[in-house]
Amino acid sequence: MLFICHTKCSTCKKAEKWLVEQGVTFEKRDIQVNNPTREEIAEWFEKSGLTINKLFNTSGQLYRQMGLKDRLKEEDTETLLDLLATDGMLVKRPILVSDKGVLFGFKEADYEKTAL
Repeated sequence: MLFICHTKCSTCKKAEKWLVEQGVTFEKRDIQVNNPTREEIAEWFEKSGLTINKLFNTSGQLYRQMGLKDRLKEEDTETLLDLLATDGMLVKRPILVSDKGVLFGFKEADYEKTAL
């Protein structure tokens, strides 16, 4: 299982704590140090069942600085996947990748289904 997070993110800290408390074994990866590749993001997007706009960290400073709110409505999926791969701070986190699925963000009920 792969857990991708930003070390200063409070939601990531909650998710990691939950995984540890449940005794889940996982590989931890810092999204700021090791940004997901376009191929990884495309694969996770497909497995997640989410719409492309749900993969963006809409509360992040970079998202606001780049004025992406309106751009998400105008660009095609391929262009948005390319954009997500440019900077890990644009990607919603944490990301949990397991053989049961891929999650963006942290909801305990979803983690129970995907991590356990």
